[in-house]
Order: sequence, then C-alpha cells, then structure tokens
Amino acid sequence: MLGLFCAAMALGPPGGQSQDPVRKSVLIINELGLSHPAITTVNQQILSVLGTDTHYQIEFYTESLDARSFPDEASRQEIRAWIAHKYRNHPPDVILAMGPEPIKFLSGSYSVFPETPIVFCGSTERQAGNPQLDSRFTGTWLRLEPTRTIDAIAELLPRTRQIFVVGGTSDYDKVAEGITRDALQPYESGFAFTYWTELRMDDLLFRLRHLPKHSAVLFTSFWQDGAGQPFVNATAALPMIVQAANVPVFGMSDAYLGRGIVGGFVLDWEEQGKVAARDILELLGGKKPRDVPIVTGPNSYKFDWKQLQRWGLSQRNLPAGSIVLFREPSLWERSKWLVLTSALVILVLGSLTAYLLYKQRQLAQARMEQTRLSGMLINAQEDERRRLASELHDDFSQRLALLSMGLENAAEMVPQSPKEANQQLHELLNSAGELGADLHTLSHRLHSSTLERLGLVPGVGAYCKEFTAQKGVEVVFSHKNVARNVPADTALCLFRVVQEGLRNVKKHSGASQAKVSLAQRNGHLHLSISDDGAGFNVKDAAGREGIGMLTMEERARLIGARFLIRSEPHRGTQIDVWAPLPKKAPAKPVEDAAAETPEAKAALRAGRATLVGAVYEIVTGRVRYLPENPPSSGHES
Repeated sequence: MLGLFCAAMALGPPGGQSQDPVRKSVLIINELGLSHPAITTVNQQILSVLGTDTHYQIEFYTESLDARSFPDEASRQEIRAWIAHKYRNHPPDVILAMGPEPIKFLSGSYSVFPETPIVFCGSTERQAGNPQLDSRFTGTWLRLEPTRTIDAIAELLPRTRQIFVVGGTSDYDKVAEGITRDALQPYESGFAFTYWTELRMDDLLFRLRHLPKHSAVLFTSFWQDGAGQPFVNATAALPMIVQAANVPVFGMSDAYLGRGIVGGFVLDWEEQGKVAARDILELLGGKKPRDVPIVTGPNSYKFDWKQLQRWGLSQRNLPAGSIVLFREPSLWERSKWLVLTSALVILVLGSLTAYLLYKQRQLAQARMEQTRLSGMLINAQEDERRRLASELHDDFSQRLALLSMGLENAAEMVPQSPKEANQQLHELLNSAGELGADLHTLSHRLHSSTLERLGLVPGVGAYCKEFTAQKGVEVVFSHKNVARNVPADTALCLFRVVQEGLRNVKKHSGASQAKVSLAQRNGHLHLSISDDGAGFNVKDAAGREGIGMLTMEERARLIGARFLIRSEPHRGTQIDVWAPLPKKAPAKPVEDAAAETPEAKAALRAGRATLVGAVYEIVTGRVRYLPENPPSSGHES
C-alpha cells in the first residue's frame, strides 16, 4: 500500500539567506517491510542525512514489495503500471531500491519512470540475480563473508570441530545458504559442516537443544521453515533459535546483534544507509548516476558483550579491530565516581583530622614549652633578684657602713687633729666616688639612661666601653648610617640583645675580643655581634638550661625582626638581627657619643661636687641629722 512515509522540513538556507529550499521527493521501494530491523536502520540513516540538508525540502514515499505478491512477470507488469499511474502527477526525483526484489523489479525490461535515477542497497549481487544495470543505477552492494565468521569461531572456541548452519526455505534464505556453502568449502577439511535448512521449526528447535559439545551454530537467514510457515527473520525466528541452542550462535548481519547471536563478521546496515543517503544527495544536486560510482559496503567484526559473558568467551581472543556492543558497565565503572568521591571526602576528612591532631599536638607542645619558659623566666628573675640583693647587702651596704663609720671618726678627729682628719676625708671622698661609680654601673645594667636620653648608638657604644673596662673583653663597636630617631621599642630590643650577647661572649666563648656593629640599609636596622671564641652546635642549644638565646629571639619576634644565630664548634659565634624601621625621611646619622655629650659630662661633674660638699659638711659638723628627729632649721653645732 502506498503512503506518505515522512516529510523532512529544511531549517533554512545557511548564512541566514532568505532563499527557500528546493522541494524534492524520494520514493523508497523495499522488500522486507518496516518490521525488519535492517530496513529500520537504513531508513533512519537516510532520514538523518537528508533531513539535515538545508538546500532541500524532501518528501519521502515508501512502497513495500514481497516476492509472493508478484510470482510471475504478468504480476510484475501490473504493479509497475499501478505505481506509474499512482505517481503520474508527482513523479519522484530519485528512487531508492532496498533489497534484492526491488532491484530486480526496477531493472527489468520495462521499468517505471525510465528517466528517474535509482539508488540501490541492501542486497548482494547474487541475491539480486546478478542484474545488468543500466545508466540509471548507482548504489552499494552487500558482501557476505561467512569465512571471516568461521575464523572468529576458531579463535573464540578453539576446540570447535562441528558447525551447524541454520537457515530457512524462502528464496532469500536459499540464496544466503548458497553463498555460505560456496564460501565454506575450503574449510571443510578442518570443520564438519551440517546444514539444517529444510527443517520444520519445531524439529529444528528440538535438534538445537541437543547439540554436541565443542560445536557452534551459524545462522544465515530464516524467513520460512520447511513446512512453509513464514517467520520474521530477525525478530521472530532468530530469538527462538538462540534460546533453544545449547551452544553459541553466530551470524553475518549486525541486525542480529542484541537478539541472541554472539557476533561475527557482519553486514553493516548503518553504513548502507549512509552511503545510500550520500548518493541520493549527489543525484538531487544534479549529478548523473554514471558519475556516482557503485561501491561495496564494508563489513566489520562486531560482538555482543552479554553473549560473550554468557558463554564465557574472553574478549582477548577477539579478532583485531573488533567492536563490542551492549557492554554493561562493571561494578567499578558503575560506582567509580561514588567510590572516588567517597575516597576524596574520606581523604579530605582524614587530612583535616590529621591536621587538627597535628595542631593539637603543636598546641600541647607550645603550652608545655610556655610552661617551661615561664618557669625558667621566674627562676631567672628570682636569681637576678637574689644576686642584686646579695650585691646590695654584701657590697654596697657594708661599704656604706664603713663610709659612715669613717665619717664619724673624721668628725671626731677634726678638733684634735685637723691634718689627719683632712687626710682621712680625702680617702673617704675617694671611697664615695667609687661607690657612686659602682651604683652608676649597677643602674646602667638595669636600665640605660644613655640609651633613653641620647639614642641607640650612644647607648650601645657606652655599654661596649663599659663592658671592655669591667670584663676584660675588648669590644670593637662600629656603626653606619644609623638614624637618631630609632623607635624606642626597637632601640631597647637591640640594646638588650647586645647586653645578652656580650654576656654570653664573656661567659661561654672564652674569646678575648668581640665585635658589635649597627648599620641601616633598605629600611632595616642590622645588628651584628660576633666573636672568635669556642662556638657551639646551634641544634643542641635548644636543650640547654639557659634562656639567653630564647630571650633574644623572643625580643626580636616582638618587634617583627628576623633573628639568626650562626655558630660552629671552635669557629666562633655570630648573632644577626634585622629589625624593620618605619618609613620616614632619613635623619642625620649619630656620631660618636663622647663628642656630643658635654651636658652629660657637666652633670657628672656637678654630681660629684655635690657629693663632695655633702661629705665635707658632714665631716666638719656644720650639718647634723638626728636619727629620728631632723632639725626644724639648720644651725651650727
């Protein structure tokens, strides 16, 4: 029955042009009807290719012919006349003959639409009766190659020695069987071929259930059984056969894949449709059929993954270049993203947990270290207080007591022996001067007034001179481009580092000389303290009991400075501190403190004169302080 099959509407010409697509029509004449999967595949490819071409608006018409519909030439003539009458008002621009019978039908001595080009596909030359095609024909032939499927059986089932060839009794089935018999003759020395092509379906199914081991089935085509019962080849007969067979079933058409066969070297119906569609487009574009070469469609090795798994056949034994279809993803493939995501989450959580545990341990260690340092600082503070108390009590207290006693003796000697009193007074003045100097040194150790009044360079320089005089270690001090206005916290930090560094030189290094330098460059103040003494292993210093290094490092950290100690045994020690300075206009460098401190020298001389005058008044008795009741007004004794 003739009907409209499909209308493929063009979306519009490329480039946004307003030209309407050209209307064309294609008449498809097939043999098997739309129920066969091969015909469906070819039609889908033709519609896919032609329907996307924007140059044409193509209308598709279809006619299904069966050999049983026209058993003789008279019947064929009637159908030709009927089709010609039906399409007389809108003859097709191209005719597609799909299958052996449509090719025979259109290539007879009398043909419908003798001027219309014809594209054929879906048949081998032998199935189409080896026709003599005129200049109206072009297209693509199929090629059955059963030997390639036998080669695949030998690779997958190397112990196979018997192959049962199953087919039907229709004309189409018999031609497929004949092509298979002729092709397999060279293989009869290695395999025993049994042809079951004349059996009733029930008899065939019974035999298939009892096949011997190490055998296989080759399915050709089955449109009709031995009793004349018709079957739809791929969708009815084949599923019954593969379900009954107790050995693997192979075939020669990709239309059979997914319906129970393992696979083989199969006809590619999808490629048949693509080639036919390209030929139709070229003919619609104005080419003559003789200018479009006739080709043979390619075959390929294709296999059903499910059937390979069912029969335990290894994919490693498949022929090279094989295509495996319907492969189900493995458990890993189905769940790999879930597994990978879960693993990533676990890894992140594990890393976070490890990081938190690490930080917790660091915090615990820091707390322990803080507790240890706090204890060391408390002990150091108590030791310093004990030392100062001892020094004040054992030294300054006794010296003041001796000075007081000497003053009383001198006061008593003034009336009797002024000359001796004067001599003793001079001795007492010297003792008072030494006591004042020692008090000045002690005060300077606790807090440098020079640093506070005059700045960093004078303060460090004065301390270096004092250290040289008192400790017997020569300290060479140098400075370069150091500004006056060094921030107070930075100056105090560097001064304390100098104090602690030089004390360590005296206490641990055994060096006779040390160097202290201050230099300002690139917005930083660089302090360097070095000696050529015994040195030590810096890595082992952390386990020592002293807190000098920790104190210096902590002071530097508080002002944002970088602190570094470099030392090796017997190669001396060097301490470097790089303290950042605020960005201000550069100030005049400080010169040597001794050249710019006349006020300090004058203050020192005035203090000494005041002390001498006070001692003199006490000695001569002009002023007397009572122990509990100071005088309401000054009077002479």
